[in-house]
Amino acid sequence: MTNPRDTARSPRSPHPFGRTLCAMVTPFTGAGTLDLDGARRLAAWLVAEGCDGLVLNGTTGESPTTTDAEKAELITAVREAVGERVPIVAGVGTADTLHTVELTLAAEKAGADGVLVVSPYYSRPPQDALEAHFLEVAEASGLPVMLYDIPGRTGTRIEPETLIRLAAHPRIVAVKDCSYDFLGTQKVLARTELAYYTGCDEHILALYAVGAAGCVSTVANVVPSHITAILDAFDAGDTARAAELQLRATPLIEAMTAAGLPGTVTSKALLTTLGLPAGPVRAPLRPAGREAADGLRAVYGELAAG
Repeated sequence: MTNPRDTARSPRSPHPFGRTLCAMVTPFTGAGTLDLDGARRLAAWLVAEGCDGLVLNGTTGESPTTTDAEKAELITAVREAVGERVPIVAGVGTADTLHTVELTLAAEKAGADGVLVVSPYYSRPPQDALEAHFLEVAEASGLPVMLYDIPGRTGTRIEPETLIRLAAHPRIVAVKDCSYDFLGTQKVLARTELAYYTGCDEHILALYAVGAAGCVSTVANVVPSHITAILDAFDAGDTARAAELQLRATPLIEAMTAAGLPGTVTSKALLTTLGLPAGPVRAPLRPAGREAADGLRAVYGELAAG
């Protein structure tokens, strides 16, 4: 595995953190405490099923309700489970620049290969302040940075021109794109060497077809091999097969990410059904009700049946 930490010292890789990255849930015990053994087992299963990168402590990993110590413990445990086989990207973004820097340094110490930094939320900083925030984080450690553009959650878009300027920093190497601005995304792709990863499962093939590096997928928590197969088919030149696989996944993508429940909730409901480590969600999230869980299982079953 090429170490993503070397990205700043070498020509930029088209896949600095892999292709199929799973936005991994954080398993908890029945009592709601961190389940490190479960995290090890889940991470090992995801890698065995095709994920070549893992994103820990993202919002799908319930980062708003895990402590700083739990975040570091999770990185250490997953690193023990997967070794150096795949990159680990740690979510460190908060609404506070100083806290984000502290989490970045802690992630580096715990063994992460890169950090995922979301725009500061709620305060809605202007673009110059947003740019300064990301640059301060990038300067704080030796880890490469993936910026996370999700204005629907943060209230602030990382504008294309801001991304183009930030791309000049040697450690800002990638973007997780949930902007729902396909034209803006293509403008940045055309003018920079930033590696784009779609964070919207419905856009995996579309963005990959115009030069993205891959995806940071929530749905990969439960069907990692299917998500990988979409990219494999495209890379093999079988675009019709890639499109078929993307479309076949559409009902599950909708059920897990666009049907009213957060992806954390839907992922954990299905993982529990599959006998894989997940556990409960932490408040204010609530588990999927019986009707929602039954619906998820039915849609999953249709995809799994082929």
